[in-house]
Amino acid sequence: MLSIGAVLAFLRDDFPEVTISKIRFLEAEGLVEPQRTPSGYRKFSPADVERLAYVLRMQRDHYLPLRVIREHLDAIERGETPPALPPSADSRPGPLEEADRELVASAEVPSGVRLGRAELLAAAEAGERELVEWESYGLVAPGPDGGYDGEALQVARLVAELGRYGLEPRHLRAMKAAADREIALVEQVVAPLRRHRNPQTRAHAEATARELATLSVRLHAAMVQAGLRIRG
Repeated sequence: MLSIGAVLAFLRDDFPEVTISKIRFLEAEGLVEPQRTPSGYRKFSPADVERLAYVLRMQRDHYLPLRVIREHLDAIERGETPPALPPSADSRPGPLEEADRELVASAEVPSGVRLGRAELLAAAEAGERELVEWESYGLVAPGPDGGYDGEALQVARLVAELGRYGLEPRHLRAMKAAADREIALVEQVVAPLRRHRNPQTRAHAEATARELATLSVRLHAAMVQAGLRIRG
């Protein structure tokens, strides 16, 4: 039985970016269930470590969302063959594929979820100083109750990921400004529907807003992909 620090040291040979916060997050998502000592310390079995390595490998090599990885693990536990894996790419998917992957991941966040500050930091694998800076630039904001919703979690994860490539919050102000302009465009379309007396029409407004947001993200990604191809 290994401590979480020993597990981290073991996994870092193959997964240099893994952190203790990442392991705790995967535990919170139910992908691994270590035993606990009477004093509350985690103890991981060899099978737990194998599961963690499997999850990290599926994320790194096949870009699978956690929901799909959980289905694979459940199938393996039942003695069944897991679903076929997408081909492992030698290079990272293009912007359009990445946008689609993020849209799928955001759809997996339960609606109405509320996270405390510590929970958001653990899920985004970030520190308090980083979150303060994100908030100062308007990239992430808590709700009136001080909690964070699923969309804030998704933004925090993406901002943290961009930070690993050297992009700081000040570099992302242009993205925030572009998002605000896209929000205004969507509001122009759906505002008349939201003011309608018919409940079905108002419900259609929300569905339309989600569809326009998805199309906007995919259009932005397609333009970035086309621009990078031209420069290449």
